[in-house]
Amino acid sequence: MIERVSPELDAGRFPIKGVPGDLIAVEADIFLDGHDKLAARLLYKHPDDPAWTEVPMVFINNDRWGASFTVEKPGLYAYTIEGWVDHIASWKHEVELKVAAGQRLTSELKAGAVYVEGMVQRAEGDDKPTLEWLAGLLETGSDEYNDAAYQESVQFVESDLFTDLIQRYPERKHPARYSRELIVDVDRPKAGFSTWYCLFPRSASQELGAGGAPVHGTFRDVEKLLPRLEAMGFDVLYLPPIHPIGQSFRKGKNNNVVSQPGEPGVPYGIGSELGGHTAIHPELGTLDDFKHLIAIARNHGMEVAMDLAIQVSPDHPWAKDHPEWFKKRPDGTIQYAENPPKKYQDIYPVYFETDDWQSLWIEMKETMLTWASWGVRIIRVDNPHTKPFQFWEWLIAEVRKIYPDLIFLAEAFTKPKVMQQLAKRGFAQSYTYFTWRNNKQELEEYLTELTQGEMKSYYRPNFWPTTHDINPYILQSGHEPQFLIRFLLAATLSSNYGIYGPSFELMEHLPFPGKEEYIDSEKYEIRHWDWHRTNRLTYLIGLVNRIRRENPALQTTNNLTFCRIDDDALMAYLKVTGHNRLLMVINTDAYNRRAGMVQVPIWQLGIAEGQEYVVHDLLTGAQYTWKGQWNYVELDPYLLPMHLLKIEA
Repeated sequence: MIERVSPELDAGRFPIKGVPGDLIAVEADIFLDGHDKLAARLLYKHPDDPAWTEVPMVFINNDRWGASFTVEKPGLYAYTIEGWVDHIASWKHEVELKVAAGQRLTSELKAGAVYVEGMVQRAEGDDKPTLEWLAGLLETGSDEYNDAAYQESVQFVESDLFTDLIQRYPERKHPARYSRELIVDVDRPKAGFSTWYCLFPRSASQELGAGGAPVHGTFRDVEKLLPRLEAMGFDVLYLPPIHPIGQSFRKGKNNNVVSQPGEPGVPYGIGSELGGHTAIHPELGTLDDFKHLIAIARNHGMEVAMDLAIQVSPDHPWAKDHPEWFKKRPDGTIQYAENPPKKYQDIYPVYFETDDWQSLWIEMKETMLTWASWGVRIIRVDNPHTKPFQFWEWLIAEVRKIYPDLIFLAEAFTKPKVMQQLAKRGFAQSYTYFTWRNNKQELEEYLTELTQGEMKSYYRPNFWPTTHDINPYILQSGHEPQFLIRFLLAATLSSNYGIYGPSFELMEHLPFPGKEEYIDSEKYEIRHWDWHRTNRLTYLIGLVNRIRRENPALQTTNNLTFCRIDDDALMAYLKVTGHNRLLMVINTDAYNRRAGMVQVPIWQLGIAEGQEYVVHDLLTGAQYTWKGQWNYVELDPYLLPMHLLKIEA
């Protein structure tokens, strides 16, 4: 019986996720009737492999067995389990019991010779003559008058070497295989470790126009910013929609329902007479300009991510050519978007229950293939939870058949099970509730759910302190230590994180009254930013991003262990990858100095009780000599709210 295989999502309905280098640890309940010994193998295979690779499974406890394998390259790895009655191990155990009871064995050794002769047929290399010798020895040792051969036979049967030989050349009669082949969807490394920067290209100009008015930015202006972003350590440049913007019902500043002459409209009101989702807003440049930006960004170590918003302005070509793709009111007009009490008269949501859904799906696939042909390999999807799960599963799979290196990020802030389902259906990364998890208890509970439960095998979190849609209440005071805390948490808890810039690093915080939104939001107007301005946060962003690149422990999310610390605002967490061991201690109280004793799990680190060891703060350069489990920490948020300690013992 092979049961309760882990990891396994929904009885094998969905794959788990990995990136090259990930260790996939597999466990299962494996048992049989009777008292015989059993053996089991974990089998795995990449599509390019000619045959299955096998890993012996080891007993854990209570009929639980485990083994692991490392995924080495992108693709859909299959894995399953095979088990069988291990007659040779059962025979070995019988011999050991009888010898311990003082019995003299004869027929048992003859039976063993038969088993070993079968092993000879399967043996390779130097093991083959060893087993041939053993078969002869067992036959000789079964002679009750040859005591020397008998003793040598028993000694070899009880040896660890013979146990290893049984493992290598088992007798697999009537093996049972698990009922399913499970899948690991292995993405390219960027899916597991990325550092995002969001900017509106129309606000990228460093010039001012007449009367100090902002000048509409272009892709060429964005290119001028790439050295700054590279120096800060970002490797994904995410742009909100770059398509033509509709004129009908165009929104004005601060979401005013009436726009003034010259106001640019909302980039999410996609489409005009100039085209739709495969057209480029002419004030940003041409398609060739956009392709040039993609190429230049690569030279600076960055990829350009596009924003997929499946919605249109009333002027989008789809609204004219495919009215059946939109929901009609009783009076025959198309239903615009609403999220009561909000109204979005400038946007028509696409109606996925249309009878012509096949054509709609194909159009979206062709759009994605067009973007990919431009060189785009990362797509952030706006509000995917308002479209069918089946659609996303189909679309992502279809596009990745042609462009397997495409990464999709789900921008969904909704019910947990909906967000989880989107991840299962194919999204490589997912937005999270981090934006609203602020105190120690909330953060530890949420990160435990993400990294210790079932979600760790399929849900890759991407942490954002703010977005261009969300100005969280905790940052609306503009208190600098709070910005430092939120950044440091995002960048060290998750291997994927992003910021909305330059708003975040310049600590813009003024809200639209009573809302978690920005006043004078870039969604509704062009902004002029001082791209040369620096502060403590911009310096810290660059420093931490360099530390992330240099320390593998920060390039994984699920290697997180929370440590005990006797203060309700101080958080401590350990991240270990190989010999790279980092301990983060952060003060989540942005207004008060906090101090306490942190318990370092030295038993996980090979450090003896009473042993001294050095911890090096990678943020300040300071070094401390600690001893044993419990050590003192003190953090003043007005100086620096975090220790980022490398354990160097």
